[in-house]
Order: sequence, then C-alpha cells, then structure tokens
Amino acid sequence: QVQLVESGGGLVQAGGSLRLSCVASISTLTFGVMGWYRQAPGKQRELVATHNLGSPTTYADSVKGRFTISRDNAKNTVYLQMNSLKSEDTGVYYCNAKTWGGFDHWGQGTQVTVSS
Repeated sequence: QVQLVESGGGLVQAGGSLRLSCVASISTLTFGVMGWYRQAPGKQRELVATHNLGSPTTYADSVKGRFTISRDNAKNTVYLQMNSLKSEDTGVYYCNAKTWGGFDHWGQGTQVTVSS
C-alpha cells in the first residue's frame, strides 16, 4: 500500500510563505509524475503544479512565479514552495503521485489558510 504523507500546511498572512512536503512510502522513481492539487471550500479540486521526470514542470497560471515544485528522490519527497501567498490560495492541498502505468495515489491533504 503506497502512502503519501503531506506536511507543512498552516495559517499564514497574505504575502507570507509556506513549504509543503510530501513523503512517499516507496521510491519516488516509481512515479513518472508527482504533483500538488488543491481544493477550496465549495470548489473542485484543481491542479497546482506537477514535476515530471524527463519533462518540464508545469504550473497553474494562478501560481506561476510564486510557487515552485521540486522533488528529492533520495528522500522520496516532493516539495511545494509557496511564496507571496494570497487569500485565494486557501484550501486543502493534496499530494498526487502517478505511476509510469498511470495509476494515481493521493495523500490525505494538508490545510493552507491565508489570512488577508
């Protein structure tokens, strides 16, 4: 059973920063794509950023220039550095890992709240 455990969420003022971490229970080389999604209250889950082995990273337009995704395969961890946070960044952030065969794994989510 693959486990993805997120951490690093919390309450921060607008303009502040947070770094989210997602640790996988198996080697992250198992996953061609790892990424972060978020879900705000009353809204659908949306893609924030993806880190693709052998391909460029991707970002939602709303976070470009403010968020950075990175992966440390030696630590089986993917990170999301979030700077210049805005109130609209508030939501539950989920880690996603997609195997080379296309199977999705999800973390339990971590809450990010940005106060204005």
